[in-house]
Parts: sequence; C-alpha cells; structure tokens
Amino acid sequence: MDGLETPKIKAGIRELAQQCASIGPSPSLVSLLVFLRGSQMDVRWIKLKTSMFDDEKIKLIESMPDKDSILIIWIKLLVQAGKCNATGYIYLNETLPYTDEMLSTIFNRPLNTVRLALSIFQKFGMIELNEDGAIYINNWEKHQNIEGLEKIREQTRLRVEKHRRLKQIEHTVTEKVTLRNATDKRRKEKNIKSRGKENRFSPPSLDDVKKYCSERKNRVNPEKWFDFYQAKNWMIGKNKMKDWRAAVRTWEKSTNKQEEKPWYEKSSTIS
Repeated sequence: MDGLETPKIKAGIRELAQQCASIGPSPSLVSLLVFLRGSQMDVRWIKLKTSMFDDEKIKLIESMPDKDSILIIWIKLLVQAGKCNATGYIYLNETLPYTDEMLSTIFNRPLNTVRLALSIFQKFGMIELNEDGAIYINNWEKHQNIEGLEKIREQTRLRVEKHRRLKQIEHTVTEKVTLRNATDKRRKEKNIKSRGKENRFSPPSLDDVKKYCSERKNRVNPEKWFDFYQAKNWMIGKNKMKDWRAAVRTWEKSTNKQEEKPWYEKSSTIS
C-alpha cells in the first residue's frame, strides 16, 4: 500500500493523527486509514455547492456528447469517496483499488463510458491515479462534511479520554487492591507468628511449681511433679504439655486423697 503514502494523504491525515493514540506510538498510514474509516462511519453525506454547474470544468463536460453519464459518474465518484472516507481516496479495501471494470459494475454504467469519464477527470485535474491505480479526488475538502468530521473528532477525543480515564481508575484500583492484599497477608503472617509465640510451651521452674501449689494449698508434691514431667520431656501421653498449671490441677484430684498433709506443711514439720 506504499502507493497511498503520498503527500496529499499525509497532509490529510496529519491533523487526525493525535486521535489515533490507541493504534500505537508510530502508526502507519494504512493503519490510520483503517482507523479513520472505522471512527468516521457516521459521515453519511458529502457537500455539493449550488454553484457546482458554474465551474468551468463542469461546463466543459456539459458540452460533451456523454455529458449526463459523465456527470453522474463524477457524482458517484464523490459518493464513493465519501463511503471510503479515506481523505479522498477511493478503493475497495486498503490493499485493493477499484478497477475500471469494478466501477462500471458498481456505477451501473458501460465500461467505455467509465473509462472515458476517468480520462476526462484526470485530464481536467479533478482526480489523480497513483501507481497502484487508486483514485484520489483532488480538493476533496470541498466535498467533505466538515461539520460531521469535527463532531466525530470531538466524539473520538472524548471517547479516547474516557477510555484513558477508565484505564487510570482501573490501574489505581488494582494498585489499592494489591496493596491491601499485601497488607492483609503481612497481618495474617504476623498474627500466626504471634499465636505461635503465645502457644509455645515454656517449662516452669521448680520454684514456680512450689509457689503455685502453695497458692492453691493442694497436696501435690512439687518436686515429685517436676521430676516426673521433666523426665517425660514435658509430655502428657503423646502430646506436648501446653499448660503446666492445668497439669498441676489434674494431679490435685489424685494426690488430695493420698497425701494426708500438703507438702509445705510436711517440710515445715521436718525442719
């Protein structure tokens, strides 16, 4: 599609290039054409001045034998350029320009008449044919729906702006969610570590056991209790001891019946 990359089409697209940011940082002219056609499909009419038949070229055409057919073909070319909406270029798609035969079929006019009209338009400077055979309408801006194009440019600008704003909001929300998830994860890990420290068993000293038994005034022998569990590596059955005070209270149930006096009373009597 290099044949379409002429100064005319470059000039025609330059003012709209800023609206094509979604295509990429350096879109090709073909990509721009595709974008323009997709974003301007609402342009459904072209302008024809009431002074059209005062133009010298049109008057010259009107003096020809096939004037009516040639003028109809000119109008149809303008309409086709409007449908293509590619700044004045006429082609079936971005890689396939119209042939004379195609235009004859589309315009429902004899092939010889179409060829005659194209040659006259080209001779009068009304159209140009590039090396790929694509037809370009000279002074296309005279026939454009400028108001419609301006409206579409504004709609496109607002649409792109809204899209970018939504993307920014989405990005911000994603960052906040990610940060919140990371914070929650750290908090959970911290709580797990804290619970682990809280649940970690720390064996008492013999003095701790003596003091606790004295406070409860039970008949548990602290030394006997301490030596027993220390020898068992502070295990109760197959499980690690979690609360040594609870273990002392369990011993109370059996020792209160067996021992006549609390251990501290026996110790004071012996001394």
